[in-house]
Amino acid sequence: MIRLRAESAVYGGYTIARTEGVVFIKGALPGETVDVEVAEKKKDYSVANVLEVVEPSPFRVEPECPHYGVCGGCQLQYMSYAEQVRNKDLILAESLKRLGGIEAAPLEPITGNPHHYRRRAQLKISAEGRAGFFRESSREVIDIKECLISTPRINETISKIKSIDLRGIREMHITEGDELVVLIKGRGFDESLAEEFVNAGFSGVAFEDRSHRGKGHAEFDLRGLRYTVSPWSFFQSNWELNLKVIDALVEGLAPIEGMKILDAYAGGGNFSLPLAASAERVLCIEENPHSVKDGLRNVEFNGLKNVRFIKSGIEKCPFRDRRFDIVLLDPPRPGLTGEAMKRILELAPERIVYISCNPATLARDLKKMAGAYKIDSVRVADFFPDTYHIEAVCFLSRIK
Repeated sequence: MIRLRAESAVYGGYTIARTEGVVFIKGALPGETVDVEVAEKKKDYSVANVLEVVEPSPFRVEPECPHYGVCGGCQLQYMSYAEQVRNKDLILAESLKRLGGIEAAPLEPITGNPHHYRRRAQLKISAEGRAGFFRESSREVIDIKECLISTPRINETISKIKSIDLRGIREMHITEGDELVVLIKGRGFDESLAEEFVNAGFSGVAFEDRSHRGKGHAEFDLRGLRYTVSPWSFFQSNWELNLKVIDALVEGLAPIEGMKILDAYAGGGNFSLPLAASAERVLCIEENPHSVKDGLRNVEFNGLKNVRFIKSGIEKCPFRDRRFDIVLLDPPRPGLTGEAMKRILELAPERIVYISCNPATLARDLKKMAGAYKIDSVRVADFFPDTYHIEAVCFLSRIK
C-alpha cells in the first residue's frame, strides 16, 4: 500500500499521480490524498486501486446505486455530476492540445438527467438463466434489482422477465421507444417464449437470425419526425440528450436553405433527417444494412423526397455529385480512416460537423484537417453520465 496525491483526471476514469513514475489511480478525484494498491505495473506507468480515501475532495459523493463497484457499467458515481462534467471538459481540452496541438476552450457542455437516461439495456444471461450485468473486469453475471442509468420503464420490465425461463439465452437488448422491443441472442431456447415476452410488455421480439415476432422496430419522436430503429441497429440510447444535440446542430448550422448535406455515418438518419426540411437535399451513407433499412423506412414514414440512402462506407461511396455544403461525421471510436479523411478533404465542404466518441481520435483527425479547416466551436455532449465516456460536438469551417 502506498499513499498518493491525485492530480488531474485523464480519460478512462483515472486520475494521475506521480511518485517514481506515473500512476493511474482508479477511484480517486483530483486533489484527494488516497491509499492505493498497485494492481498492474508496466514499464512506463502503474495502475492502482483506491483502498482508502485519506483526504476526500469536496466533490466526492456516496454512490446511489447499490450495485456500484460490483457491476462494471458505471465508473464515476463517487463524483458529483457537476464535477464529472467539469473533468470531461478538461480532458477534452487537454487531449486536443496534447495530441492535436489545438488550443480550444470548449463551449458550455450539453447535459441532461444524470440518472435513468438509457433507453437501451444490454442484459447478460448466466448459464442458470439469471439476467444481469457483468461483474467488473469479469464475465460473471451479477443479478441486479435496478439499474440507476436505465429508464424506470426498462427497470420495471427487467423485474417482470425474471419470472421467464431464460436458460439458453446469452444476452438480451431491450429498447424503449414508444413501445418496448427486445433482441434475444443465444441458442438452445424455445422461440415460443416470444409469447411470454409479449405478456411481459414487449411489442416486438427479435432473434439473432433476423426474424421477429410482432413489431420489428422501436419508434421515437425526432423533433416531430417518426424515427424508427430496429433491434439490430445502433441508436443514441440517451434520447433526451440526443434531441438537445440535434437542436444544437440545427441552430449551429442555420440557415441551411438550399444547402446540400452529406451524412457520412448516417445510421438511420438521426442527425441528418431533422435538417432535411430546410436543406435542398441530403445524402446518407451507412454500411450497416439494418440501419439503411431503418433509414429508408424513416424517409418513407415522413414523406421526405429530398433524402437518399446509400449502403456504403465513405471510403468507396460512388458519388454522383461531389458538391456538398455541409458534411456530418459521426465515426466509430477509431475515428476516420485515412481514406475517409482523404475523401472528405477532396469533397471540401464549406462546413463540417464532427461528432466524436473518442477525444484522442478526434484530436488526431482535427490535426489532419488543420490546414484546410478551422475550429469554430467544440463542446462536450454528455451522452453517458456516471461513466468515463466523453462525446464531443465540433463545428468546423473551411479556410478561405
